Amino acid sequence: MIKNFILALTVLFTFQTVASQEVASLVENNRWSIEKAEEWYAEHDWITGANFIPSTAINQLEMWQADTFDAETIDRELGFAEEIGFNTMRVYLHSLVYKADKEGFKKRIEQYLKIADKHNIKTIFVFFDDVWDANPKIGKQRAPKPGIHNSGWMQDPGYPASNNEALFPELEVYVKDILRTYANDERVLFWDLYNEPGNNNKGNESLPLLKKVFTWAKEVNPSQPVSVGLWAWNLTDLNAYQALHSDIITYHDYESPDWHRRVIELLKSHGRPMICTEYMARTRNNYFQNTLPMLKEYNVGAINWGLVNGKTNTIYAWDTPIESGAEPEEWFHDIFRKDGTP
Repeated sequence: MIKNFILALTVLFTFQTVASQEVASLVENNRWSIEKAEEWYAEHDWITGANFIPSTAINQLEMWQADTFDAETIDRELGFAEEIGFNTMRVYLHSLVYKADKEGFKKRIEQYLKIADKHNIKTIFVFFDDVWDANPKIGKQRAPKPGIHNSGWMQDPGYPASNNEALFPELEVYVKDILRTYANDERVLFWDLYNEPGNNNKGNESLPLLKKVFTWAKEVNPSQPVSVGLWAWNLTDLNAYQALHSDIITYHDYESPDWHRRVIELLKSHGRPMICTEYMARTRNNYFQNTLPMLKEYNVGAINWGLVNGKTNTIYAWDTPIESGAEPEEWFHDIFRKDGTP
């Protein structure tokens, strides 16, 4: 009995080791070469745009659920973006909307892409997210808290769901379905698989899901590149995995130009095209006028946070609430008022 038990364990361990190696090999073998990444980047005009959610939505759930999907506002506000020369929007999806209404969600994604394409705007879709509220719930979303930055934004899949491996199979179905549906769609610029993994003090707890989403993406192997943006220099394990498995290098930087320039110089060592997928925090000396020319100089794509001031309240700084809800003298993020004036 003991011999048989030991033999069974040995076989199981060997199988798991081989399977793990095959998965790692799949992700590594399907990673784009530097040459392929450079060719892809050269095919596009300089990538400029914003992180987009319509002003009528407080979070990803309110943006995508059937009752609150606001095509009219999306159309109008993407028109504002087109008028100033933006060609790309970074847009967050949410797995709970898919779980509740798979076909309806996919129809609304298609509707969004048609509107964006009408305005000559390509889309970066984001799957998972470790930022802000860890308890997303489907249905009616709460009202914004006056003067509070992103008072209703939701993580995806939330916490502790993000490290509950029993939930990974249904997340795999979601990710692969969306990827397969748009794997060859030229309206999708690239796939941002996981926003700021490890945020909210999760650290390496997010590493298993990060590895899984890269695996699922590379099993589908879409025609667009995949990436996960670097955002916190102390998360060394996560950073290494993200940088070494992304087809293109993406990152976030809300600091002043002297720091940001050093980040660009450091990340250039990867030899891959680069896109800054979050920037612009005016009260931290991170403006269009001192950051955008620098990104253009280095041919780094530029996606700032926020387009139209709305329910996300991102005109307020992360750590400087205004309880009265009065407009700050200097907006933190965002470009337009709801009527399209800057």
